[in-house]
Amino acid sequence: MEFKFGGSETNQKTILGHPSGLFVLFFTEMWERFSYYGMRALLVLFLTAAILDDSGWGWERAEALVLYGWYTGLVYITPIFGGLIADKLMGYRKAVVAGALLMTLGHASMALEITSDIFFYVGLGLLIVGNGLFKPNISSMVGQLYKNQGKEKDAGYTIFYMGINAGAFLGILLCGYIGESVGWHYGFGLAGIFMFFGMLQFYFAQKIFARIGLSPKETVSFDNAIENSLKENIKKVEKVIEDIEKSKVTKDRLIVIGVFSFFTIFFWWAFEQAGGSMTIFAADYTDRILVGNGAIIFKVFNTLLTIVPMIIITGVLVMLFKQTFSKYSLSNILLGTSFVIIWGIVIWMLNREFGKETAEVNASWFGILNSFFIIAFAPLFSKIWQSKFNPTGPIKFAIGLILLGIGFGILAYGTLGIPLGAKTASVSMLFLIFAYLFHTLGELCVSPVGLSYVSKLAPLKLVGMMFGIWFVANFVANLTAGFTGSYIDPIVEKYGMTSFFLIFTVIPFFAGLVMIILNKTLLKMMHGIR
Repeated sequence: MEFKFGGSETNQKTILGHPSGLFVLFFTEMWERFSYYGMRALLVLFLTAAILDDSGWGWERAEALVLYGWYTGLVYITPIFGGLIADKLMGYRKAVVAGALLMTLGHASMALEITSDIFFYVGLGLLIVGNGLFKPNISSMVGQLYKNQGKEKDAGYTIFYMGINAGAFLGILLCGYIGESVGWHYGFGLAGIFMFFGMLQFYFAQKIFARIGLSPKETVSFDNAIENSLKENIKKVEKVIEDIEKSKVTKDRLIVIGVFSFFTIFFWWAFEQAGGSMTIFAADYTDRILVGNGAIIFKVFNTLLTIVPMIIITGVLVMLFKQTFSKYSLSNILLGTSFVIIWGIVIWMLNREFGKETAEVNASWFGILNSFFIIAFAPLFSKIWQSKFNPTGPIKFAIGLILLGIGFGILAYGTLGIPLGAKTASVSMLFLIFAYLFHTLGELCVSPVGLSYVSKLAPLKLVGMMFGIWFVANFVANLTAGFTGSYIDPIVEKYGMTSFFLIFTVIPFFAGLVMIILNKTLLKMMHGIR
């Protein structure tokens, strides 16, 4: 029987027109991103918080941003090794489970920071290594669910990206709130709990993928002798054609991946200011105290902002239950339990905040806007990518870079009134909100599209490694972002906050224009891949 999608018979049951296995990966990635972004939202704030009053480490901004840059950079360099290990030895599925376990232990170690500083650094190390095994390989599995390389795969990656940002949304919201309001180590620990749930639900549902994600040795054991013989004969017949065409076609497509990877550096270099300099801007330069009607409006808005995505995600969960519960009941029960806990924490948080007369918006709260906008706009972008209005990959990248620049342009305009060298200010929150909106729209044009094109352009045996190379670009971007952000104080003192944000306005905008110029050349080098 010929299946439309890769994986088992159960995987052929669709949810929103996509295979059920996509949503197993959706929730696994969601909990991993919950843990990653939940911890990341707290990192700089914890390091710069006062030692006595706030139980932080009292670091200078520059020191904290450099460590932030190294951490966020290294979590993107280790995937190249994780991809190679999976491609040659472990297979994607074992790598995902091992990575999730290491990250669970990493968060647990960071939760013990209150007893010894060494646990903090050990935790960061475990998170970096675990992420290297997890991140490239779960993305590779998404690509292998689809047998064709067309619009359907692009849409699948966009939905997968919605899961990424659902996790980021919940992680920043809940870990950020508990870390800032209750205690830093509680926030770090909460991140690990749901990483553990994500690991278990994936482990007990992995048979839905059939041969997808198995190690090379395991994959061979599934193939019978007749099939192997047939493949060998086909290879002999096609070898002459492959010798003529494959080298040039493969070379050109790998070059395109390299170009996309290079330009994604400019995007993430600017975008990742969100967890660094933009977090500092939110904490020290933004008016976050609301009283009277303003406080009431924010509480209502924050409630809707929290509840609506939770309802949407829970709806997706119910659809997955309907398709897979009979086959993978334990996985579904574990996933359902995690949602019961999440709903409990959400209700507790909202009830706690509504009991206060005033509303102080946590600095980490602004980070959820990116994820909220992803959840809100990802379905729309998915439909556009499947329509006749679907632009080419290079044009999508160009649009994303330009939108990112516009977002920083809004911040540059909003900070015109901040005097040189000011350590604090009270800029309206609206500028940050609109900046995050444009950054998110730009992200939807770059990140899920980039993941899809790596999957489509890379040779099958090199998919994991090429995803690793893609993440190396992210390493360069994040490391550079941290170091650039660490100069926020000297730049603000000498040139002003507006000049600081203009740096991140001009460079992405220019990079976007270059991508438009390269569009036709890159299309030719894709050799039919759209």
